[in-house]
Amino acid sequence: MFSLGRARSTLADARRPRSGVHMTIHAEVITMLATLNAAFPDVTSFEPSELRALLRNRRAPLERLPDLRTVEDLAIEGPGGDLAIRVYRPHTSSDAIPLVVFAHGGGFVFCDLDSHDEFCRSMAEGVGAVVVSVDYRLAPEYPAPAAHDDVYAALEWATKHAAQYGADPSKIVLAGDSAGGNLAATVAIAARDRGGPAVAAQVLIYPVIDDDFDTESYRLYGTDHYNTTTAMKWYWDQYAPERRDDVRVIPTRTESFADLPAAVVVTAELDPPCSSGDEYAKLLASAGVPVQHHRFDGLFHGFLTIPSLSLTEPARQKVWAMIREVSAAAR
Repeated sequence: MFSLGRARSTLADARRPRSGVHMTIHAEVITMLATLNAAFPDVTSFEPSELRALLRNRRAPLERLPDLRTVEDLAIEGPGGDLAIRVYRPHTSSDAIPLVVFAHGGGFVFCDLDSHDEFCRSMAEGVGAVVVSVDYRLAPEYPAPAAHDDVYAALEWATKHAAQYGADPSKIVLAGDSAGGNLAATVAIAARDRGGPAVAAQVLIYPVIDDDFDTESYRLYGTDHYNTTTAMKWYWDQYAPERRDDVRVIPTRTESFADLPAAVVVTAELDPPCSSGDEYAKLLASAGVPVQHHRFDGLFHGFLTIPSLSLTEPARQKVWAMIREVSAAAR
């Protein structure tokens, strides 16, 4: 997470309506949102390369790095050349743990292995899983479906090498947060449709499902809640100025949701893409896919990668437990 500047504003109203229900936002969340709103740059004002450099320079030093058995940086063969991955292996006596292929968020435009390093370490430790984090190609230099193709290549590599890291190749999990949630969802569909690697589960963390900006959550929370409608439109324009009818870009373009991997869908109420994530969970469930869906009310996009927020650790423990449960159910 980038270093936060001093808050210059506060939310005017701590009570936000959703579906006719009034909900009081935690005081710490109000303060954090004010700080984020003040500190996070207007992404539309920068060239993507400038934005990446700015955000890298603002990253705060990590105060907690969970102890793991090994953390290894590798370059594997990808569709665009060498593809960087980072493999996290937890301390465990089991020889058949899950393996999570993880795609980071960042609007398809920024973030990398380092931006999500603490999160992946915590996931490996908390779930008891090998985690393979993927440094996929970024937009707009590499528009869709480049990122999708890279994550698919990482899935193939992970399946072949799972046993080497003490993981069970029958317990491969695709996971991602934000834009990475989109990539996890589309790669799960591609694996099914291509007869590719068997995916036991998909974990979609406040996923960016589609480009519908007129949902309830966009209308309610599209401004003043860190992630904005303006920013989301810009991200989509960078990643997919065309091809938005492609299932590799928007997962709801699939002809069928049947026979997709069991899903964990995590959304955050104060997040503009929340409604689309909630609806995607319903679409999967209606097609007979086993779904665990949890919406964190009163929380915002990206909160799981902010360990300084006191609400984050209990939420992480909930997510890790859901991943453990869906992995254990895999046969």
